[in-house]
Amino acid sequence: MNMTAIGSISRPPLALALLLLAAPALTPQSTPGITSPKEHFGFSVGDDYMLANYTQLTEYWKKLDSESDRMKLVEIGKTAEGRPQWMAILTSPENHRKLDRYKEIARRLALAEGLSDQQARQLAAEGRAVVWIDGGLHATEVLGAHQLIELVYQFCSMNDPETERILGDVILLAVHANPDGMELVSNAYMKSSDPAKRTTRIPRLYQKYIGHDNNRDFYLSAMPESTNMNRVLYHEWFPQIMYNHHQSGPAGTVLFAPPFRDPFNYYFDPLIPVGLNLVGAAMHTRFAAEGKPGATMTEGASYSTWFNGGLRTTTYFHNMIGILTETIGSPTPMEIPLVPNRLLPNKTVPYPIGPQKWHFRQSVEYSLTANRAILDLASRYRENFLFNIYQMGRNSIERGGRDHWTMTPKRLAAMEAIIAKETGAREPGLEAPAGDEPERRAPQPRRIPVKYYEMMRDPASRDPRGYILPSSQPDFLTATKFMNALIKTGITIHRATADFEVAGKRYPSGSFVVKCAQAFRPHILDMFEPQDHPNDFRYPGGPPIPPYDVTGWTLAYQMGVEFDRVPDGFDGPFQKIDGLIPPPRGSVTPNGRPAGYTFSHQVNDAFLAVNRLLNNGDQVHRLKDGAFYLPARPQTTPVLEKLAAETGLNFHGVSARPAGESSPMRRVRIGLWDRYGGSMPSGWVRWIFEQYEFPFQLVFPQELDAGNLHSKFDVLVFVAGAIPSRDGGPGGRGGGGGGGGGFFGAPPRPEEIEPEYRSWLGNVTVSKTVPMLKEFLDSGGTILTIGSSTALARHLGLPVSSALVERTASGEQPLPREKFYIPGSVVSMRVDNTHPLTWGMPGRADFFFENSPAFRLGPDAGLKGLRAVAWFDSSEPLRSGWAWGQHYLDGAAGVIEAPYGRGKLVLYGPEVTFRAQPHGTFKLLFNGIYSR
Repeated sequence: MNMTAIGSISRPPLALALLLLAAPALTPQSTPGITSPKEHFGFSVGDDYMLANYTQLTEYWKKLDSESDRMKLVEIGKTAEGRPQWMAILTSPENHRKLDRYKEIARRLALAEGLSDQQARQLAAEGRAVVWIDGGLHATEVLGAHQLIELVYQFCSMNDPETERILGDVILLAVHANPDGMELVSNAYMKSSDPAKRTTRIPRLYQKYIGHDNNRDFYLSAMPESTNMNRVLYHEWFPQIMYNHHQSGPAGTVLFAPPFRDPFNYYFDPLIPVGLNLVGAAMHTRFAAEGKPGATMTEGASYSTWFNGGLRTTTYFHNMIGILTETIGSPTPMEIPLVPNRLLPNKTVPYPIGPQKWHFRQSVEYSLTANRAILDLASRYRENFLFNIYQMGRNSIERGGRDHWTMTPKRLAAMEAIIAKETGAREPGLEAPAGDEPERRAPQPRRIPVKYYEMMRDPASRDPRGYILPSSQPDFLTATKFMNALIKTGITIHRATADFEVAGKRYPSGSFVVKCAQAFRPHILDMFEPQDHPNDFRYPGGPPIPPYDVTGWTLAYQMGVEFDRVPDGFDGPFQKIDGLIPPPRGSVTPNGRPAGYTFSHQVNDAFLAVNRLLNNGDQVHRLKDGAFYLPARPQTTPVLEKLAAETGLNFHGVSARPAGESSPMRRVRIGLWDRYGGSMPSGWVRWIFEQYEFPFQLVFPQELDAGNLHSKFDVLVFVAGAIPSRDGGPGGRGGGGGGGGGFFGAPPRPEEIEPEYRSWLGNVTVSKTVPMLKEFLDSGGTILTIGSSTALARHLGLPVSSALVERTASGEQPLPREKFYIPGSVVSMRVDNTHPLTWGMPGRADFFFENSPAFRLGPDAGLKGLRAVAWFDSSEPLRSGWAWGQHYLDGAAGVIEAPYGRGKLVLYGPEVTFRAQPHGTFKLLFNGIYSR
């Protein structure tokens, strides 16, 4: 079959895949001298009750690298715990000799710059398909890393025709996604001498800071592992297909594989969804051909392509076909349960599987079949995949350089409303059938004047040609961090080398420019533009369908950066930036022999300076407007010069102490709640504290229950999930180890774990912990609560109630999801930036809201000193994402300060530290720590 582009095939993907029926079961024909896994580990990959750790995998891959001319082992960087992160490059010996050339071809085609279609076809003909297959990202999902061991072995050793054809046509990148986690989990599993007692339960997160959220970090790229993998994906190898292995499969099946359910993101090139369907169809076809039942697709699970930020989902915004499977499997044998509605073949489960006992090796075999289905397809249509990534890049460049409009649900709804108003049609595009008994006949299509479509092409609603981030904005250092997040994901950034003007506005030298006429335009738009998630319900008036992850995340909004959206073409004195951007060098302006120095409270990094100065023994004061003042000492200037060079902060010498009130700052002792198994929200805050050099220590429930907290801490921080709404109830989303930490279900008994971790066990309770927290507040302590942990206010009897309730016959009840549902979106609130808690923030700010608490203050709240410092002042606060029933938020408080005893309680309803993304609300936490 001769195809010019996969996206132009007339056959549907499944029909095409049926033409690619899998080869007969492979008969291993091993190359002599290649060590097998059993020879190295002492057991075969997939044996019951056996796991290898990362140290053993490393030794084995190094051995294979020395034995096979098909493999090249490459370190792609270090992990959070300092381990080398390995990638095995597998291809034929002939291809290895030209590896740099094939990498360059992949890069040129992906970036699609300066190429004609003819040149691109020539490069596609010369090049080799690049396929990424990873494993181990979520370390308790042990199948991923172990199938990767077997995959690498097979492609080093097998000599069957299919393997040799794939090696000739494809460059396989086998990437271990979480070395630290594999070491931790495998060691935990294998420590028991009794196989029946082996468990993957671990005491802490399986990525040092963020556990399961390591698959939510790929557009911020905060963690070293994310940065390492993004560099391979978007700077070095640009694979046309990437495959991300996960567990576990939906009940009553073996695995989920694409196609995915709707919605898909509107910024994708159309070749992405049809390419996903093509690859998914090839996988399902091979499962059926090999007699492997139990694969489900589309609505068989919740997985969609809407979300950016996952290892496989970020690739969609870079014109790459990202594949996800979720597969059952455990070294401890398990059962496939009986799920009756999975037994009848249908479009979501074409080849059902019955209940049965299941072994780990069976899951390994399914994974290998999925791998080979992808590699076989990439081999057969190598040129097409190479040319298509060029075509998508070229499309992006072309769309970014002309007027273009992206259709979204809100724009479509606006058009339909206009049509309905002007034509009287209840359903635009449909009209009732003529003749008798029209209700028995289906509505018929009607002709709608094209003028309504043209109305949607209003010049004001065009996609932008680019964005400008002025260097004069108050927190340009955070804007620089935003630019570095884009650079890590392969976006080209320019910087102005002189002042310039665009659309009548002047911009200073040093401003950043992001032009949309580049191959990864979808990612640019997704980071700057609001997401418009459709209203997605099971049936009209019914409950919403939960999304795969959050629905709105616009990083520019979350980070609070200032930018201008430019709809017309523009140019100026712009220089392309190579590599990551260091902070612009700050300055120390002495002003003669200064009495001291001031520096801005509008910059997040100012708190890094405060913490470092206080740690150095300097005195720092907050002025009445929130700015910082540092009295000069003989050794002050060198310290400030070092800070200015490292952080980009500016320090201004003053001849006298600024007039007016000021308050001295002092080092604080921070206790950050955590628990056995780990908490992802706590881990993210831990990482934030380390970046800004806040002194802290983790505090576990047993220590809280012991009391006398004021002797150890000045501030206690409770993230979402720490403080329950009631004893015996859940702490709230995100608090425990489920998925992100080390255990599922009930925590272990003390005698089941190592002695050094027993003090981590337990939970915060209303009956035992809250009295200790009350005592801490009475003694002058500060407690900061985020998300569901704001339940503490009710436990303390404060005049604060939920704004998200309705009155029913049985009393006040939380609003049902049919009426109010915000599953992770960016919303806008008014901020009282004269209050010490909000110093340095603008008068309006964007907040991340994930079905978060919102509050009403009681009639006596003011008399008791409670004060709302951020609140909803609109019936439509949504900025990005999905907010059903958002009008219920109007007038509700989002952030409250409440004095209690001699101390203070702060309630942050929204997730002000969510996945370390909302830099725009970090100051609320930082000010809360020092606002005493």
